[in-house]
This record gives sequence, structure tokens and C-alpha cells, in this order.
Amino acid sequence: MKLPISPTLAVNINDTIGKALAQAGLDTRTGPLKGVTDTIRQALASAGLGGGFMVPPADTDTDTDVIEVAARNICAQPAPQGRGEFRARTIHHCAGVRDYKLYRPAARAYAPGEPRPLVVMLHGCTQSADDFAAGTQMNRLADEHGFLVLYPEQSASANASRCWNWFRPQDQLREGGEPALIAAMVQAVMDEHPVDAGRVYVAGLSAGAAMAVILGETWPDRFAAVGAHSGLPFAAAHDIPSALAAMKGRGTTGDPWRRATRAVPTIVFHGDRDHTVRHSNGEHITEQARRAEPALSARSETGTAAGGRRYTREIHTDATGRARVEHWTVHGAGHAWSGGDAAGSCTDNAGPDASAEMLRFFLAQPPRG
Repeated sequence: MKLPISPTLAVNINDTIGKALAQAGLDTRTGPLKGVTDTIRQALASAGLGGGFMVPPADTDTDTDVIEVAARNICAQPAPQGRGEFRARTIHHCAGVRDYKLYRPAARAYAPGEPRPLVVMLHGCTQSADDFAAGTQMNRLADEHGFLVLYPEQSASANASRCWNWFRPQDQLREGGEPALIAAMVQAVMDEHPVDAGRVYVAGLSAGAAMAVILGETWPDRFAAVGAHSGLPFAAAHDIPSALAAMKGRGTTGDPWRRATRAVPTIVFHGDRDHTVRHSNGEHITEQARRAEPALSARSETGTAAGGRRYTREIHTDATGRARVEHWTVHGAGHAWSGGDAAGSCTDNAGPDASAEMLRFFLAQPPRG
């Protein structure tokens, strides 16, 4: 992905299109117009106007002092690659306003009212909840295992490329930024559905992975484990120039005054041919997780996925033999979700199944608290 040539122009174009369609009473989140607006967005991206990995954010969200959740009337819509229900919501929070989608599985693995695990999935730049769900196939796994899946959606008004703002200092803190906003979404889901508070997990791709790592550090009391695919370590950047350097593998040790300190179980996937976010970033995520929990034993193994890609898996276990940190290097893979489905963007179906392995890792951890 390319960086936008003019972030201000990109924001203005996105806002103008969105306002015009909204004033005409047209729904651009679902149906034919969603495809039209996605096409426009992709065209802008290819022209370098809003399709890059990140852009300077436009703080145009309307802040409020209370959290409010409103349902949109597209309940029971068929979910991408799933048999359950995909429900859309909007959250109003002091840190901003965002849409999100919740997948309720068709599986009967849990009795009515029995608390279920919750997996939070953070998309990459230019992606949507539908796109990410289709590519990762996490809804299919939810049907098999009976857990809920939450897909927060970044807005074009917060970032013209719909990237999570992992590189802004205010979005690397517990309160006041996007971490608090995502945590509030989780709480909203917990208020509406029986969720096991000790088994809430977060995973993401690219900018979403960077934000997942931030959530593990800032909200360790909310998330029991973290999955980072093609992401960056905590506090890797503080502005656009430092973010660009971090993505290219320069200066990715993070801010020395703000190193990760929380011992949150972490699983990392990264392709060693990733030219958007260099593979060394995955190594630094692993290093941060190990530093937070130094008394771990390490071993490694190699293998070949069913799709043909080779991989190296580093496993860091505690005294009981439980894996607390895993690092999967997918050899020959680029900036794409390993083992993903071609129905979604940024996927590589030749690699090991990152979704299944992350879920296996998550569910193997003891419940938080």
C-alpha cells in the first residue's frame, strides 16, 4: 500500500462523498451503494489519495460524555462465510463514534445464557468488518466453537485510509483514545450478551495488529491474550515519520520510556517477504512479550502448510509447559493474512491457518483473573 500524496485532500474527498450520499438519504454501509463507495475508495487509494497504510488523522468525530450504543436495522443479515447472525451497531463514546459488527454463531456449543468467549478482530487499512470476516474466516470458526466475534470498524473521518491510529501518542494510552473506544465496544457487547469476562481476546492485521498490541498493554485487565499478524510493537512510533521508519524496520525497539510491561499471552504471525511492515517488527513484538515475562523456555519447529508455504514456529512456554508467546514466521509470504480466504482482501491461502492457530492459542490460556 502507498502513502497518500495529500492527506487533507483525501479527507475532504471522503467527507464530501459521504455527506452528499447521506444528505440524499442513501445507505452506503450495505447493499449496492456499499460496493459503489468501496470502489470509489479503492480508486482514491490507487491514486494515492487515502489508500495508504496510514494518514494523518482528521479529528472530526463528535465527542460525547456518555457511552451510547444504537442498533442499525440490518439484523440477521447473512454473515460472510458464517451461518449465524451479523449485527451492526454504533457506539458513541467520549473518544469518538465508531461502527462495529457482532457475529453470533449458529453453533449450539454453549447452553442458553452460558458465558461465551469473545474474540475482537481489528481490520487493516482500507478494510471493513465484512471484508475482514470473509478473509479471516473467523465466523466459520465461531460456528464450530460457539464464541462471539466483534469487528470494530475504523471511520474515514478518524483516518482517511481507515487505519487504526496506532502511531499517535494519544491512541497508545488506556484512556481518551481508540483503546478506550474499543474497550467500550467490548463492554457494550458484554452488557447485551453472556460473555465470559475472563476469555476476551483481541487480534488484528497490520494497523489492526499494532492496535491489538496496544490494547494488550493498556487494557490487560480486559484482554486475556493478543494475536498480531503483520503488526508492530508497542510504542513503535509517535508520528508519521517515525511510523514510516518503524514499518520499514528502523527504530522498532519502541520508545525506551514506554516499553511493554504487561505479561499478556501473545501470538505473532508475520511473512518474511512483507515489504509493507518488515518482518523484524514481528520479532520485536515477540521480544516485548518475552521481556514482560522473562522466565520462559524457548524451542522452535518447522513445517509446511497444506497450501505449500514453509513456516518456522517459535514457542515460549512457562514452567507448566503452556505456550505464553508464539512467533510464526511464514516463509515467502507478504503482507497478508496467512491461510486466509480469497473472498477477503490481503490474504494468502498458501500459508498456515492463522485464524485457527490464534484461536487454539487463545483458548489454551487460563481465563484472565
